[in-house]
Amino acid sequence: MHLYHTPWLFRKFYPKEVVWRMSAKKKILYLTFDDGPTTEITNWLLSTLDKYNARATFFCVGENVAKHPEIYDRLIEKGHAVGNHTYNHLNGWKTGIVDYAENVSKAKDLINSKLFRPPYGKIKRSQARLLNNLDYDIILWSVLTYDFDKKLDKKEAWKKIVKYSKPGSIIVFHDHVKAFENLKELLPKTLEYFQSKEFTFEKIIL
Repeated sequence: MHLYHTPWLFRKFYPKEVVWRMSAKKKILYLTFDDGPTTEITNWLLSTLDKYNARATFFCVGENVAKHPEIYDRLIEKGHAVGNHTYNHLNGWKTGIVDYAENVSKAKDLINSKLFRPPYGKIKRSQARLLNNLDYDIILWSVLTYDFDKKLDKKEAWKKIVKYSKPGSIIVFHDHVKAFENLKELLPKTLEYFQSKEFTFEKIIL
């Protein structure tokens, strides 16, 4: 079962410090890309976003930034936002608070941002409170595309993206090889469709 949007009841189990969506006052969507940068995907993403004059937010894994600093720099040069996605893509539910904080801090040495997204969307209340005390804004999502699922029904995914994307929605895609087959179909369709509906795509700024 795929939860393409985050139900209100589900959100109650998460810390109140988490951001699920942006302001709905204007027709703006917030595309986000997790897990990069990658040599295979990131440059394609930048070219595709450029075609639609779209800006996005890239939640980067520290070890990938260390491997590809020039691609990371290009994200910023192109006017996109970046966020911290831990150094080693840690699962917060399986990691102690000290180890988690140290891993986020290690990523911070490479990723200049106070935006943070927990890998897998999994973070304990204690971890969230600590990161908030360190002035991080914890960003989750309104719409999850499941582009990482190799068995994804792309037609169904597209219907759900259209159904659940509203002004202020934060939409998750992945800057990862395993997502590319789905990404290369769903992302251009998302950009073209919503632009035709007079939406714009902006990076997250808090």
